[in-house]
Amino acid sequence: MVDAPDAEGRTRRWHVLDNGVEPTTGTLLCVHGNPTWSYLWRGLLAAAPPGWRVVAADHLGMGWSERPDADRSVAQRVADLGRLTDALGVTGPVVTVGHDWGGIISLGWALAHRDQLRGVVLGNTAVAQPPGDLGPPLIRLAHLPGVRPLGCVVTPTFVRATSALSRPALPRDVRDALASPYRTADDRRAVGAFVADIPFSAGHPSYDVVAELAEGVRTLDVPALMFWGPRDPVFGERYLADLRERLPHARVHRFEGASHLVTEDAPEYADLVSTWVQELDEPSGPAGAATSPASPASPDTGHHEPLWAPLERRSHDTSPVFSAHGTTVTWAALSRRVTELAAGLASAGVRPGDRVGLLVEPSADLTSVVYAVWRAGAVVVVADKGLGFTGMRRALRGASLDHLVAGRAGLAAARAMGLPGSRIAAHPLPASARRLLGVDHDLDELARRGRTAAAPTPPDPDADCAVVFTSGATGPSKGVVYRHRQVRAQVDLVRATYGLQPDDTFVAAFAPFSILGPALGLGSVVPDIDVTAPDTLTAPLLADAAKAVDARIVFASPAALRRVVATRAGLTAGQRDALAGVRLLMSAGAPVPASLLAAVGEVLPHASLHTPYGMTEVLPVTDVSFDEITEAGAGEGVCVGRPLPGVEVALEPLAHPGGDTSLVVEPGVTGEICVRAAHVKDRYDSLWGTEHTASRHPGWHATGDVGHLDDEGRLWVEGRAAHVVSTADALVTPVAIEQRLESLDAVRAAAVVGVGPPGAQVVVAVVVPEGGPDRSRAGGRGAMDLGVAPYDLAEDVRAAAGTALAAVLRSDRLPLDIRHASKVDRLEVARQAARTLAGRGGS
Repeated sequence: MVDAPDAEGRTRRWHVLDNGVEPTTGTLLCVHGNPTWSYLWRGLLAAAPPGWRVVAADHLGMGWSERPDADRSVAQRVADLGRLTDALGVTGPVVTVGHDWGGIISLGWALAHRDQLRGVVLGNTAVAQPPGDLGPPLIRLAHLPGVRPLGCVVTPTFVRATSALSRPALPRDVRDALASPYRTADDRRAVGAFVADIPFSAGHPSYDVVAELAEGVRTLDVPALMFWGPRDPVFGERYLADLRERLPHARVHRFEGASHLVTEDAPEYADLVSTWVQELDEPSGPAGAATSPASPASPDTGHHEPLWAPLERRSHDTSPVFSAHGTTVTWAALSRRVTELAAGLASAGVRPGDRVGLLVEPSADLTSVVYAVWRAGAVVVVADKGLGFTGMRRALRGASLDHLVAGRAGLAAARAMGLPGSRIAAHPLPASARRLLGVDHDLDELARRGRTAAAPTPPDPDADCAVVFTSGATGPSKGVVYRHRQVRAQVDLVRATYGLQPDDTFVAAFAPFSILGPALGLGSVVPDIDVTAPDTLTAPLLADAAKAVDARIVFASPAALRRVVATRAGLTAGQRDALAGVRLLMSAGAPVPASLLAAVGEVLPHASLHTPYGMTEVLPVTDVSFDEITEAGAGEGVCVGRPLPGVEVALEPLAHPGGDTSLVVEPGVTGEICVRAAHVKDRYDSLWGTEHTASRHPGWHATGDVGHLDDEGRLWVEGRAAHVVSTADALVTPVAIEQRLESLDAVRAAAVVGVGPPGAQVVVAVVVPEGGPDRSRAGGRGAMDLGVAPYDLAEDVRAAAGTALAAVLRSDRLPLDIRHASKVDRLEVARQAARTLAGRGGS
């Protein structure tokens, strides 16, 4: 409890959370909103950087501070805070940290104390209503004169509702603690006054003050960090967008799934803030980042041909460039369409750097829009249906779209998702449908406009090019940002690695690869399947697609290949001839067993079978052929071959004796796989903390996969870092064990997971017996039919595992990732296995 003057100079009793660190490197000045108190910042107190003082005060009338007789305005609260910090001897450097309506109060303090200010941190707050916005509905409701006294003061409805926004629900003791200072109506009087002081229109007593503070924020040139809960119904994405426009240099991290009380829903925010603060004075990079033993990064070749250049070169070529669902487009037609659309988009207000979301099925329309957006200098945002509705909504809302191109179904979905941005219909719609769906333009209209409009200036090679999304196999899907230079490097590497020639054509059973066809200078065809369900591809459908364009190359996921092999008996003689013309197969997205490749070789008898290794963040990294896999033989994991030219691979050992995290290239060392290459992604989108972790070795991308190099320089993948089992004796990687189990005749599929707390986990094998129906489906998070495996099967599994197993469970299925239908969701398997072993599930 601290005695200090308020804005008017009257001494008040304040409740302050203060860790009292001396001497101080700096001070974190934490400001809560309404109706919370300094308890909100307990996590940051625990995670405070060494030498940093944490000061978190309860506003007057709030928490456990004194209750003045008169209500206080935002201007008074800013001045109150300044008087308090003077009394506490806070001199700087100071990083302000604000949440909710405490955000603008903390920024008011920052503007008044620029000489002490080192940085600003904001979590789910607002400084102004975005143009045309009426304000958060919940706050507007609480603002109504008839509702405010009853909901905010007379009853604890507003207080309790704030902590009830979190899903899953916060623990009861936390909810009670947040509400503890507000037990009586008199305790809650300032809660109602705080709501009443929020200005929604001119004429409100605090309107001019807030407007001045909001504009002043634009002048803050100190480092800034924003951590955000996207599920917040109060301060949602539009408020984050407004703050980013005012503080364009700010780092942003969105905690997917977190709501308004982001400090409670994502307690890891405290470590994020602590890490950011510690690096404020280290502009050269992360503290203690290891240097690489490998050679310097690949030199810049200076080759920056635009991605649409092959279209311009073949603008008079009448041969097919793209086929899908019975529609074929020539090089000449696609080149003309792209040129017209690029100019039309620019004339309709699509500016360089704008983000354009695409909800268009794989088609000529999608391909033309992608290249037109690039030609106009804007950024394509591609979230495929494989993410599911919820995943797509999360991804696209988080990408801060400026425009959206969609078909009728996509436009309806965009409305249901609440996506921002102008609307462009992929096809002409009736006037009534345009009004209903909020359509501003359609593609044909823009193409007509583009015939007379000036061509846009081509983007710089270092401009952002695309935001694509990971599969979400180990958590919420992450947005990955690429620049033009990086995509061009990827295209050049793929062309060189596989010897692609201008007369080659390919079957893209994984739709995103069809988009790169024109940049590669290749014609492509999408099979007549739902590309978001790759395991719907059959051998006859593959053959028909190959025959349509006389394909020489096939790209398909392992799930698609399994289905092709299973349906090969249905091939006609003509279809077999079409597949016999394929010279190259590429399959990626998940490990491809040698047995599957051998069977594929019977379907594609003249094809060289390759499995490039990579991920959304960098593809390809390595490449290996079926012959090389056979030569390598069995090993600890999946052999994915040697790094490609210009690609460097090193390992960060899993065990860090003495805290050493240096990268190594010695054979036999298991660690996290790190990659350096010209085509590595630029950054994760609005995930500063994730990007910081992934780039902890400057110039390298830490992939999240674990593996090792062998004596021949080949890389072996042993699983994901998130799936490594941490026992009391050792770290156990799952893939090699799973391979040994799946070699048993009695086992169709297997997953090896850890059950228990990290450092004391036990190894559990979950097997799907051979002979039963295959119920493994993409995205299947429903209950597995788990139970203890029969004795004989369990004994065989234990004998083959090569490591001690605490339990062997049998299941009817394994949940798979949505995009490739190939990666086992081991985190979900582990969760259900733990429930079964604890007697809370299974049979």
